[in-house]
Amino acid sequence: MSAYDRRDLGLLLLRLGAGGVLAAHGAQKLFGWFGGHGIEGTGQFMESVGYTPGKASATAAGLAETGGGTLLALGLATPAAGAAAAGGMAGAAAVHAPNGFFNQEGGYEYAATLALAATGLAITGPGRLSVDHALGHVFDRGWMVPTALGATAAVTALVVGARNRRLDRAEKEEGAEGFEGQESLFGE
Repeated sequence: MSAYDRRDLGLLLLRLGAGGVLAAHGAQKLFGWFGGHGIEGTGQFMESVGYTPGKASATAAGLAETGGGTLLALGLATPAAGAAAAGGMAGAAAVHAPNGFFNQEGGYEYAATLALAATGLAITGPGRLSVDHALGHVFDRGWMVPTALGATAAVTALVVGARNRRLDRAEKEEGAEGFEGQESLFGE
């Protein structure tokens, strides 16, 4: 087996593994499959962690993961697929970041690993054992990589930034209410 053949086989395995995990993770959100909570339950969770509106956020995350993961596994529209999946995982990593890095402590390790795998595939390309290759790479052009990753980074920064601002406002309001309650305890 030549090095080029090994590279294609390695990319296929990476695409199938990361893409399959992402697609299954998104199907939990969208359809409630594999023990997931579907749009309704995921929407409630999204609201609880600051992503509003919840159902729209659950739908966007589910589509990024299911669609991006499925396309990555197929090796189709690889730059856009990898960027979409990475964006979804960056949003998840933001939720887990306060818990540190490691997953056993509720950290962002898992989300970051999937995001990096998806980004790596978007940059590297799908290899010859892919639908993109079979179609002559019409959905996998060089200019598409920075465009897809740049657009996704900008949208992700806006969404996560808005979430963080909402959480900061809620924390300040909660702190002010608690402080006001303390004042009243002392008769001030």
